[in-house]
Amino acid sequence: MARRTTGTAGTASGRGTTVRAARRPELRLPPLTPYEDGGGLEPDGDYDALEFREADLTGQDGAGARFMDCALTGCALDEASLRAARLLDTRLTGVRGVGTDLAEATLRDVELLDARLGGTQLHGAVLERVLIRGGKIDYLNLRRARLKDVVFESCVLVEPDFGGARLERVEFVDCALKQADLSAATLTDVDLRGAAPLDLSRGVDRLSGAVISPTQLLDLAPVLAAELGVRVVAEGGTLPAV
Repeated sequence: MARRTTGTAGTASGRGTTVRAARRPELRLPPLTPYEDGGGLEPDGDYDALEFREADLTGQDGAGARFMDCALTGCALDEASLRAARLLDTRLTGVRGVGTDLAEATLRDVELLDARLGGTQLHGAVLERVLIRGGKIDYLNLRRARLKDVVFESCVLVEPDFGGARLERVEFVDCALKQADLSAATLTDVDLRGAAPLDLSRGVDRLSGAVISPTQLLDLAPVLAAELGVRVVAEGGTLPAV
């Protein structure tokens, strides 16, 4: 198993707040054996200390598989089925794909770096000590997922769906968060101050448990006013007829 060093959760440093910071994975992978494609991934397969480099996993079925101490670099994951898979102490770098199915998967002590993904299904998944850094992910489905100690850093998230998800100690650092759906989500110690823009399509009423910056509050003012049913009219302006 990869040795791991994770700091203890504490307050976000230098920000004058008591929000608890996420614990990040720090992977030290063992010597890896090159993956040899002997017919593709297998459902419920075991993959230990393997290096998947530039592997084309398009459309392959690895549902229920376990990846431990692995590195996936430059792999194609289009329409790959990894439903209920377990990714443990694993690093994914430069992976790309559309429609990757990771529903109900478990990601623990995982780094996802410089990914280019679209329509990734992670609904019902469990993410714990996960770093997602760089790259762009469109239409990420995290409905009813559980995220604990997860960091989104220097990445672009377009229309991510957190509907009904539970987020605890989640940080957005230098990220673009566009048209995010937080409907029915539960947030605890979620730091959104590093999200620029912070653009919510739904679920502004679920921001309890999150911390935002004064600038973000001003940006969200029209959405918050609409949620509260408040009409904002300049002094001396004319209210619309009812």
